[in-house]
Amino acid sequence: MSILVNRDTKLLVQGITGSFGARHAQLSLEYGTRLVAGVTPGKGGQTFTHQQFKVPIFDTVAEAVHATGATASAIFVPAAFAADAILEGVAAGLDLVVCITEGIPVTDMLRVKRAMEGKKTRLIGPNCPGIVTPGLGKDSHGGCRIGIAPGYIHKAGHVGVVSRSGTLTYEAVWQLTSKGVGQSTCVGIGGDPVNGTSHLDVIKLFNDDPDTHGIIMIGEIGGSAEEEAAAWIKQHCRKPVAGFIAGATAPPGRRMGHAGAIISGGKGTAAAKIEAMRDAGIAIAETPSVMAEVLLKRL
Repeated sequence: MSILVNRDTKLLVQGITGSFGARHAQLSLEYGTRLVAGVTPGKGGQTFTHQQFKVPIFDTVAEAVHATGATASAIFVPAAFAADAILEGVAAGLDLVVCITEGIPVTDMLRVKRAMEGKKTRLIGPNCPGIVTPGLGKDSHGGCRIGIAPGYIHKAGHVGVVSRSGTLTYEAVWQLTSKGVGQSTCVGIGGDPVNGTSHLDVIKLFNDDPDTHGIIMIGEIGGSAEEEAAAWIKQHCRKPVAGFIAGATAPPGRRMGHAGAIISGGKGTAAAKIEAMRDAGIAIAETPSVMAEVLLKRL
């Protein structure tokens, strides 16, 4: 079992002909992802070729969906065009859009959020590493990798990982894998102040997934998403959760790393988040080096 994506998910890549999009399209193909289409306006009819793989390129997402049955998209387009790329995926009826692009203006994302109200499409990101459901084969080959996460660190198993930080996502995954513990699905939700999917959204999905037996939740200073997730976990979550909050030493008013990682008005502090998580029964990792260890003590 997994959440959101699996080995049968049909993926298209928006921006597949750019250097960044092309490289990660190659890595997803090598991982076993069913990459069925690329989209670059003006390059429809061309083919993206990598090793034995030949992926058709279309001018629009709607054309790609109609021709291939794609249900998910990865967006690797410049920030100035990323909001429109997201909305193109929504208009085409995709189930999932994963936006990797960093630096999208907040006003653009507010427009996207309003336009997505009532639509079936789920957005992960922007400014995120994406989502991985590991496969069961050698080196987890045969899974689904959408985004930029290194596929080789993943192992199929029963721990769900959700994080605002890309690098800390990889750290938690590698700690688990190094201990012989696999993951059901790993979701990097991104660190921007306006994003498509929250910690709570993912926690609910993990809670409902019978094959996810434990959860690692990684947060940061700024906003109130972690507190909201903790309040829900306290009342409803049936599975052990370990958590880590990055940014404990950050001074108020200064952005640290992510656009959303800023303490303002006395809200969004690491101390407040950790207190809420402890109150919810979440096991707290004091440093990122023990995230897996803290969860495994609860399993």
